[in-house]
Amino acid sequence: MNRPDLPLILEPDTLEPLLGNDDVLVVDLTKPATYAEYHIPGAVYLDYGQIVAMRKPTMGLLPETAVLEHCFSSIGVDDSVHVVAYDDEGGGKAGRLLWTLETMGHNHFSLLNGGLHAWANEGHAMEQAATAPTPKPFRARPTNTPVADAEYIQQHLGKTGFALLDARSPDEYNGLKRYAEKAGHIPGAVNMDWLLALDQQRNLRLKPETDLRTLLDALGIRDNQQVVTYCHTHHRSSLTYIMLKSLGFEQVKGYPGSWSDWGNRADTPIA
Repeated sequence: MNRPDLPLILEPDTLEPLLGNDDVLVVDLTKPATYAEYHIPGAVYLDYGQIVAMRKPTMGLLPETAVLEHCFSSIGVDDSVHVVAYDDEGGGKAGRLLWTLETMGHNHFSLLNGGLHAWANEGHAMEQAATAPTPKPFRARPTNTPVADAEYIQQHLGKTGFALLDARSPDEYNGLKRYAEKAGHIPGAVNMDWLLALDQQRNLRLKPETDLRTLLDALGIRDNQQVVTYCHTHHRSSLTYIMLKSLGFEQVKGYPGSWSDWGNRADTPIA
């Protein structure tokens, strides 16, 4: 079988007939208790903690390449499969998996639109029995194309065509809530709480493209810019990253560590 050519944002109705195909790997990033209760048939479980690293006080870092190679091999990722990721919280964890795959050179993936909420609430097949993954040899081809770090951001601050999209809550952005040494935001960043991208009336799917573009246009975010997304650990902003990619933005980076890095450094300016 040839690996299918699926869209970045995949609807449950499109996924269901593909279940059981050797070249489609469905990955569940819900809570362990949720997976044990019910999940998409054939979905393998991945603990979110395996795809993030920590160097306190900085969290949400990229693990070492060898660690990710082992992780992805163990759940059955290789060049022959298309990964479909989902979670039960709006797509942050699933988005982080897809972004992480991209940093390791694997670009064949989709986000299940609406995740488990859409799947379960719209009557699709479910199962309880855990699926044992079939390990495959994953060979990483690390790339910095999807990655921004503090140095990269500092070099580009204030430059034409460079934009920062802060996916945290308005209170975090404005410095009213502080979860790091410093409060506030990266100078020049605009704020779009990640939840604004989600359609509460449609089982936490991404909002329609026209709605998302209206939100972004109002913030001055254009698809010809180099856009860096960040939150506190690049968890929420991973969904923002995938959202921008789905809208055709070609120059997007995510900032691992995000504010837990920037807000805890002595050498970073804040607004």
